[in-house]
Amino acid sequence: MNRYKVEYESKLCSFEESYNLIQDGDVIGTGFAVMEPMGFLKDLHTISHRINKVTLLHSLDMGKYKILTDKEHNKKFHITSWFLMNSGRQALKANNIEYVPGNLHNAATRQIEVEPIDIFVATVTPMDEHGYFRFSLSNIGEHQWSQNAKKVILEVNPNLPNVYGDNEIHISQVDKIIECDRPIPILDSGEISEIDEKIGVNVASLVEDGSTIQLGIGAIPDAVSKAFKNKKDIGVHTEMITNSIVELVEAGVITGNKKTLHKGKIVGTFALGNNRLYNFMNNNPGVMILPGYYVNDPHVIAQNDNMVSINTAITVDFCGQVCSESINTKQYSGSGGQSDTATGAIHAKNGRSIIALRSTAKDDTVSTILPCLPLGSIVTLSRNNIDYIVTEYGIALMKNQSVKQRTINLINIAHPKFRDELRLQAEKLQYI
Repeated sequence: MNRYKVEYESKLCSFEESYNLIQDGDVIGTGFAVMEPMGFLKDLHTISHRINKVTLLHSLDMGKYKILTDKEHNKKFHITSWFLMNSGRQALKANNIEYVPGNLHNAATRQIEVEPIDIFVATVTPMDEHGYFRFSLSNIGEHQWSQNAKKVILEVNPNLPNVYGDNEIHISQVDKIIECDRPIPILDSGEISEIDEKIGVNVASLVEDGSTIQLGIGAIPDAVSKAFKNKKDIGVHTEMITNSIVELVEAGVITGNKKTLHKGKIVGTFALGNNRLYNFMNNNPGVMILPGYYVNDPHVIAQNDNMVSINTAITVDFCGQVCSESINTKQYSGSGGQSDTATGAIHAKNGRSIIALRSTAKDDTVSTILPCLPLGSIVTLSRNNIDYIVTEYGIALMKNQSVKQRTINLINIAHPKFRDELRLQAEKLQYI
């Protein structure tokens, strides 16, 4: 038995024993998305009897936990999030969690500048022969926080793929280890509608062969990916690696041969998808999971020539302001990296920033293109950082366009049944 294995054995414990490290007033940071320590969080509420307030930093939630749902326990935990998924939305609705605005590229840094982390907990791959574990499917803030936390607890899951990048942590930096053999979260691709396909075709017309792309998640990004099947030498520098990336690699579309940064490599800061994606990433030297402060840094993104940022939205207004994270005053998701990638793209050589969305919502009863954003809506993307807005009805040029011309362009790609009313509103606002 080598010395790393001996040290590993000495740090093994149960979840209950790991809770003994937690003291009243501690700030606990957790891994994101698939790196979420689901076993650790499952029974964390059991320490509520001996604490008054523990802060929990918990974003891109994958599981449901009593500390999020049970008021009796929740009042002992101050829980915050930068990005809400299903359980986070329910917790916010119940006033059991607080949303913290921020861009992905510097949110982890800003956290530790204001409130240092006492304990960092995350899921990792099994230790290798050199004593290293990996945050294999998310490195948004995992590596950074693990290097700055006073104590580190790791939940080791043998089902994780081994993915390369600046995402490792050594056994000597770890205080407690819990072994947990459980399935890892998966996210299958959804159904793509005819409307989504039309949007995808319109977006694809704006992307040249040899471009480097950033794609989000959902039906519209999947439809965009489907429309890329005839493209050549596409590269990837993206916040999130998704199922559609694998499909494009296997179709010979993604090669990365024309990339000007990390040529030939698929670069991301986290991944969430199905087992096909995870198997593709496993021990694949063509994939790198790098820290969020690097991958999403607009300055880094801008070093990719022909960089194209492709995101979606909930609502846009005539000025080109984009709301992607709230429904009126209700926080729905988060800012994430949308502003990061758009800002980077517009500063890249021949780069462009694209927002793609359906022209209507709520079963075609409302237009997603509006004269003004609804009261309380969050502006996720400034009107200054958008080049194109795309719907199933066409492409609206935003780059270097006046408010009047933007308004005209947007009305032209709105759903036909709303265009007359939108023109009337535009005239009342003296936009046209």
